Amino acid sequence: MTPDKEWVERVERQAHRVRQRAARVCAVNNGGYFIQACGSAEIMNTLFTRLMDLGPSTGPMEPEKFDGVPLPGQPALIGDIYIGDKDRFYLSPAHYALGLYATLVEVGRLDPNVLDGANADGSTLELIGAEHSPGFSSTTGSLAQALSVAVGQALGKKRFERPGRVWALISDGELEEGQTWEAFQAAANFGLDNLTVMLDANGLQVDGWVTDVMKIEPIPEKIRAFGWTVTEVDGHDPVAIAEAAEAVVPGKPTLVVCRTNPIRSVPSLEGRHQLHYIRFREGEVDAIDIDLGVLEEAHA
Repeated sequence: MTPDKEWVERVERQAHRVRQRAARVCAVNNGGYFIQACGSAEIMNTLFTRLMDLGPSTGPMEPEKFDGVPLPGQPALIGDIYIGDKDRFYLSPAHYALGLYATLVEVGRLDPNVLDGANADGSTLELIGAEHSPGFSSTTGSLAQALSVAVGQALGKKRFERPGRVWALISDGELEEGQTWEAFQAAANFGLDNLTVMLDANGLQVDGWVTDVMKIEPIPEKIRAFGWTVTEVDGHDPVAIAEAAEAVVPGKPTLVVCRTNPIRSVPSLEGRHQLHYIRFREGEVDAIDIDLGVLEEAHA
């Protein structure tokens, strides 16, 4: 078995377990942002397993509790201690948090048992992540803000000649936000070839299908016009994702448009009118082999 085949199979196994873990959390809590974790699982795990050079995590395997807002003598908890001090990672749609937490479990940066307390009172593993949540480098607040933060970080690295890349995961619903397009324009203007953005193009947003709310296509052609390198891939193909992200052109930021199926591995959700926030009905999780007990650990 070649090393390349090994990492691809590892990402595929991890992505499946991310779906299992996310389904378990949503089933136990009678609701959650499941399709976001489901659709982006290969993107997240390709980033953390293959693409990003993060350095070691300095966060505890079981995160500290959130005791309150920062005060004198009580500094803020910062979630990026789980990311390391080399490359930077920004998750723009903060409601994808469950997918990020589950990915951190899969790559050995969080204890698997912490998901049992996700979204509980006092937990930093919040339903919608913030700067104190594991893996988050900033509070992204309204959608579209994280891309602007990532652009600023990449510009700072450029100007001060600091090593490392900046990565951001954004959603296609954010292309309805003007701030997103300003960030695309700024990144191209400053030649930020140290910035790579992964776009989860799942066709959904809170009010329904993106095309029914605000037409945003053709995405690749529009962003190329800003001066970016853009590649469109199957968002469930780790090799295609990695090759596109690694094809950096000097002087240009990189966008990988990942076309994803938000209900991948869960065909029982086909035809659901509302997918943004899921409450499972009887039998809907069967397709992903979910065990509501403790998932067997089989880390590669």
